[in-house]
Amino acid sequence: MTELSFDCTGVRADRYAAAPTLLFRLRITAADGARVHALALRCQLRIEPARRDYDDEETAALADLFGARSRWSNTLKPLQFAQVSQVVPGFTGETEVDLPVPCSYDLEVAAGRYVYALRDGEVPLLLLFSGTVFSGPGGFQVSPVPWHKEAECRLPTAVWREMTDTHFPGCGWLRLPRESLDALLAFRSRHALPSWEATVAALLAAAEGSGPGSRGFPSAVVRPATERTAP
Repeated sequence: MTELSFDCTGVRADRYAAAPTLLFRLRITAADGARVHALALRCQLRIEPARRDYDDEETAALADLFGARSRWSNTLKPLQFAQVSQVVPGFTGETEVDLPVPCSYDLEVAAGRYVYALRDGEVPLLLLFSGTVFSGPGGFQVSPVPWHKEAECRLPTAVWREMTDTHFPGCGWLRLPRESLDALLAFRSRHALPSWEATVAALLAAAEGSGPGSRGFPSAVVRPATERTAP
């Protein structure tokens, strides 16, 4: 059985990926300079929120995930970040490879909501490895990557923002039910609003009482489908 060890030496945004992607630089070392013909690697990435401190603003932003700070000793649990696979080419002794990790900044996903709440600093990550090693000086010996193999990594929030801004500069993402989206589209068309930004701004102004009367907007935002009455 070939003994492998793993280290994460850095992380950067992939500026040329089709979708938001981070590249984790892995150093993989085979004990005693062993020959590895190939490595079918799997990696689970997990956020460990208890491994950093939070200021008052971040604490408030994380209330939806972890509740009040007084409860954090019980609620500050690890969050699933991603799970990826990678075939590592053959090497002898040691190699370094980039592990591409596609990312979502959907705020309904716990990991996306967590990173969005951080104003500065780093995201504490734990990389958990598994997979299959094909090794041996002659022929093939097949052995598993033990489940206890892992590596810590700290993802700078600046790198995360660079990644998202490369693909969606200055923007966020919001998922809505189809009925609500259709109602928003109809509202935008009725009032000849030039963009979605203008549409949301008009609805917010109406809800706060500054829009109705002067511009003819309704006095409330679009109600969820469950609150609508049947005709």
